[in-house]
Amino acid sequence: MELKEKIEEEKIGFHQEYDELIQLVSFKLDDEEFGVNIRNVQEINRAVEITKVPDAPDFVEGVINLRGQVIPVINLRRRFGLPRRENDKETRIMVVEIGGKVVGFVVDLVNEVLRIPSSTVEPPPIVAGIDVEYLSGVGKLDKRLLIILDLEKILSTEEIAQLRVVA
Repeated sequence: MELKEKIEEEKIGFHQEYDELIQLVSFKLDDEEFGVNIRNVQEINRAVEITKVPDAPDFVEGVINLRGQVIPVINLRRRFGLPRRENDKETRIMVVEIGGKVVGFVVDLVNEVLRIPSSTVEPPPIVAGIDVEYLSGVGKLDKRLLIILDLEKILSTEEIAQLRVVA
């Protein structure tokens, strides 16, 4: 190995050692892998029966009873304009807090909790099918990319207000 390569390896190792780590919950929608900051995630549950709510916004799947608390459930596939898919044994409801409101997000599969250096996250590119406003960046992992969502921007202030009416 050349001296230049060794120096570069040392630099990378040094930065990773002192780089701030971001903890993310990774999940899938279709074949894309997404991540959200673990601080926003309260819990992850198996899909349960969702009660439909008349006149709810299109992206709202309905409501669930979570230990006595009725919370709205948003289908992220619908929110991002992805094709419908029946829930299966891998489907999960990720319970998060957005704008002071507890909400459930239906996702195809929850992968894992990741800790990645902040230096491996780049600003969001334009991604087909998803508004850039929802994205906080793209994490570069070993052999894959992770689209990092900004949960506070997935819903507008008006939509959050609509959720307060739903549940």
